[in-house]
Amino acid sequence: MFRRLAPVTVVDSVLAWLPKPLRSVMIRHRELLKFAIVGATTFVIDNGVWFTLKFTVLETKPVTAKAIAVLIAIIVSYVLNREWSFRTRGGRERHHEAALFFLISGVGIGINVIPPYISRYVLELETPHVSLLVQETADFVSGSIIGMLLAMGFRFWGFRRWVFPDQLGTRRRELADEHD
Repeated sequence: MFRRLAPVTVVDSVLAWLPKPLRSVMIRHRELLKFAIVGATTFVIDNGVWFTLKFTVLETKPVTAKAIAVLIAIIVSYVLNREWSFRTRGGRERHHEAALFFLISGVGIGINVIPPYISRYVLELETPHVSLLVQETADFVSGSIIGMLLAMGFRFWGFRRWVFPDQLGTRRRELADEHD
């Protein structure tokens, strides 16, 4: 009498918005799409924390504020990537996996803060050398776009290579296929 409807996932919702040729490419790269959705979520968290700290308690230390914001976003990223993006990969003991995740992410923090450091302290794109608008635009472009993209590329590569390697995920994939 009643038909059970298949649940619509976040990825399915995102894919529905894409044109058909792009949709087929993204279906083949579903893991990358999930990683990007996690990245968009942590991007919002990162910038929310960064700007909150930068305009309040760490007003004179914008690079420190950025590092703290990235650290908080990375903690959220671990949970989301482990439980969603790379759920069919891995298979290491949790403490080993977490240590590798945070090691790769720590390098990512270093990569992420290099562009705002260069912007502020090498190019001197800070007040009084430039206007407040130029300073804030340079901070956003260097920290939230350039730094984030460089770190994201490194983290995606590192997570797939060392933290959630495919060869350890065979059993997890079999279990996931049984539940899908």
